[in-house]
Amino acid sequence: MSALPRIPALAKRAGTASALTVATLAATVLVPGLTPDASAATAGEQALKVAASKKGSPYQWGATGPNRFDCSGLTLYSFKKVGKSLPRTAADQYNKTRHISGGSRQTGDLVFFHSGSNVYHVGIYAGNNKIWHAPKPGTSVRLEKIWSNSVWYGRVK
Repeated sequence: MSALPRIPALAKRAGTASALTVATLAATVLVPGLTPDASAATAGEQALKVAASKKGSPYQWGATGPNRFDCSGLTLYSFKKVGKSLPRTAADQYNKTRHISGGSRQTGDLVFFHSGSNVYHVGIYAGNNKIWHAPKPGTSVRLEKIWSNSVWYGRVK
């Protein structure tokens, strides 16, 4: 059932409702993001958007933004922008996250590339087996397919 027919009745019940009150009522009913029960994006999904907004920013070893990044610098920057704190290096970030299985991964989770027990790279999972990351010197932040099976996943707490 549509909520639109109820708007005039709600405004009438309010007595001498101002145009602003009526507009606010209508916006709350018509725009899902304004309703209190709308589900908000997770911190990971928000961080993913931050990372994607840095597309084309050059790689620089040790850089943490806002214009240049290395892999863990991009993840640190992206999560910091949404109020979450991460350590500086990929290995330390792995140790700080809640470890999850590949089958449980969600957009916004961190993807850690490893050789044996050594974590050497990190990106943010974008869905469809792709990550946003800062690959290596001479490249820039980009969306790329996960190229290895030697990955672990972590969710920022």
